[in-house]
Amino acid sequence: MVIVADRDGEAALLRELAGHEARLQFAAFDNDTSWRLGVLMLESARRRGLALAVDIRRHGQVLFHAATAGTSPDNDSWLERKRRVVDLCAHSSYAVGLQAEHDGGSFADWWGPDPTLYAADGGALPVLVRGTGMVGTIAVSGLSPAEDHAFVVESLQAHLTATTGSACEPGTPRPSVP
Repeated sequence: MVIVADRDGEAALLRELAGHEARLQFAAFDNDTSWRLGVLMLESARRRGLALAVDIRRHGQVLFHAATAGTSPDNDSWLERKRRVVDLCAHSSYAVGLQAEHDGGSFADWWGPDPTLYAADGGALPVLVRGTGMVGTIAVSGLSPAEDHAFVVESLQAHLTATTGSACEPGTPRPSVP
């Protein structure tokens, strides 16, 4: 993702979102990792009383999918639409949408996809494995775009901290965000 102009808050937020992807990487990602992360997310949503749907995939295969009370099939549609953006762009759905707006357009202007199939809104991130790259997606739906994104980031940080002692996998450089 390239930031072409520094327009204060937008550019700072885009740098922060890029930092999430640089920092929140796994050493490996398998079915068990997906299950533990998914359960952590579901339990966190339940504790907070959030109506949230969660979807985790590796190479297109659904490894974890669950929803708390208060969600509907519409949340599953949003999961799919946001996940497709990540699959297409290999960046978070939130960052893709904000970058397009920052550049004076929209995701549809950039890529021309059917808006019934793609949604460049917050809540879907790539699953990144250090030294490999993107191996899957993790998505949530139920909150605002910014809150959906933040929930995934917070969950990834909690999982990585619990499993490695750090929210930044060993060997992954921490971004310098001014």
